[in-house]
Amino acid sequence: MAAAAELTLLEKSLGLSKGNKYSAQGERQIPVLQTNNGPSLTGLTTIAAHLVKQANKEYLLGSTAEEKAIVQQWLEYRVTRVDGNSNKDDIRTLLKDLNSYLEDKVYLTGYNFTLADILLYYGLHRFIRDSKTGNTSKGKRQAEGEADSPQSREPDVGLDPRTLGP
Repeated sequence: MAAAAELTLLEKSLGLSKGNKYSAQGERQIPVLQTNNGPSLTGLTTIAAHLVKQANKEYLLGSTAEEKAIVQQWLEYRVTRVDGNSNKDDIRTLLKDLNSYLEDKVYLTGYNFTLADILLYYGLHRFIRDSKTGNTSKGKRQAEGEADSPQSREPDVGLDPRTLGP
């Protein structure tokens, strides 16, 4: 899923009104948000944290100093290890390591749902979807007549309002 699509989903999930316009810069298509109040914001995690603060849901960034550090750790993990990774062996190792880490946890920080859980899900979704359909490109799925199957669609993932709190 492209970063702009992820950020748009995040906006919707946070209950923010649409209106932000995203662009991308560079070879890696780093997302950029032009704000109304100043300089543009660059980078998936920077923009996502900004959106969380706009929505007054800062608890998604962590509630204690340790939890905030863990959220930041996993946001960095998303950008450095998950994004741009397409080698099947690396992905398999990444998923195996993540599964081991989560063995005794409900969420990445332990028991609290955070922005790290959201962005890691968005980032990993394409790998899980591709492994289930056995395809690695939308064009291949279209050629095989699977483009409209439920497995080939991007998720319309919203956050459960019960998880987001007031």
